[in-house]
Amino acid sequence: MHTKKHFMARHPYADLKAGYITLMSVLLVGAVGGAIAVSLLLLGLGSSRTSFALERSYQAKALADTCAEEALEQIRGNTSFVGGGNLTLGAGTCSYTVASQGVENRTIVTSGTVGTIIRKVEILIDTINPQIRVTSWQEVSDF
Repeated sequence: MHTKKHFMARHPYADLKAGYITLMSVLLVGAVGGAIAVSLLLLGLGSSRTSFALERSYQAKALADTCAEEALEQIRGNTSFVGGGNLTLGAGTCSYTVASQGVENRTIVTSGTVGTIIRKVEILIDTINPQIRVTSWQEVSDF
């Protein structure tokens, strides 16, 4: 009977070892969970910044196109129009310049700016009367 009692007796440090293992497991799972949470937050923040910049880029392009339309209206109102102008719409601005390339040929260069984002458009016209004929309307990187 004495042997059976001794066999059933627990080691005095058994509870401490089990507690240590549990504590280490909780810390490890917490660290992994925290790392995953921080990664998801950083990915979300990066995605949000990218979306914001993309939205501003679309707005700047729309402003550049708006100034192009304004320049075409100036030409429609005065067929000998050359010069430039500016518009401020919403959170951005745009500017346009109309240059004569001889006879009825015109080049319109526009720039739309929202924050630090700039988009530029170049339009070529080869006929003004009886209707304005645009031969090229394209975004350019620099002019």
